[in-house]
Amino acid sequence: MRLGQIRFNHRVTAALCDASGARPIPGHTVADLIRRSEAEHTPLTALAAEMATRHPEPAALLLPVSPVEVWACGCTYEMSATFRDAEHGTREGMYAYVYTHPRPEIFFKGTARVCVGPGQPIGIRPDSRFTAPEPELAVVLGSKGRIVGYTLCNDVSAWDIERENPLYLPQSKAYNACCALGPVIVTPDELADPYSLEMTCAITRGGETIYEGRVNTAKLNRKLEELIAYLLRANAVPAASVLSTGTGIIVPESAALQPGDVVTIRVPEIGELSNPASLVA
Repeated sequence: MRLGQIRFNHRVTAALCDASGARPIPGHTVADLIRRSEAEHTPLTALAAEMATRHPEPAALLLPVSPVEVWACGCTYEMSATFRDAEHGTREGMYAYVYTHPRPEIFFKGTARVCVGPGQPIGIRPDSRFTAPEPELAVVLGSKGRIVGYTLCNDVSAWDIERENPLYLPQSKAYNACCALGPVIVTPDELADPYSLEMTCAITRGGETIYEGRVNTAKLNRKLEELIAYLLRANAVPAASVLSTGTGIIVPESAALQPGDVVTIRVPEIGELSNPASLVA
């Protein structure tokens, strides 16, 4: 099943997204549905199918869930660890250490406040000269870390700020419009194997492609359950939160985002997440 959110009757509303279009689930957001399915011990897919209207609405997809919290992982792909060590000149191989050792890198990305949906602008910090997209597979969580769905995440990052000093990571990662999610949430019954997804990323500028990259999630170095287990250690993450699982596509500084660029991330089993870039205050 594919779930998203649309504007319906002047409200952000959950919708069942199928071949016919987006069928609203009146009176509920996706977060409401997740919490209700747990409270009533009803599968999310059954609840959504029962409550969705019969007629699709001609509405654009919004942020597929307004996450209570967004967390993200780093150094889960070998290329990411190698690139970051080279960027920082860390003789000790700090990022390679995280890649190979049991405890993963997990950091707080923000809340729904910093998130945007399909077609909405992602942010470029005015104090950054090298802001780049980070295409990632993300999981939407229910209570106690249960995976209720998968979506795409653009973990937009000001690479030069983190490169200046790793302690600046929060400023590199968390700011207005730093996280794009979408286009929909695909439930586990429809996406049986999250470790065989071909992900692509393209940046276009003035209609011309200036960067293309790809990775398969088979190269993810950690199981999703392992990342979630570490996230939940002494940390009661609420239902309707999102965990992004790290990037294996490294955009070079020559393709640093500029206002007006368009970033498009695609996984056939989930869809296409496309966002223009814009300076943020």
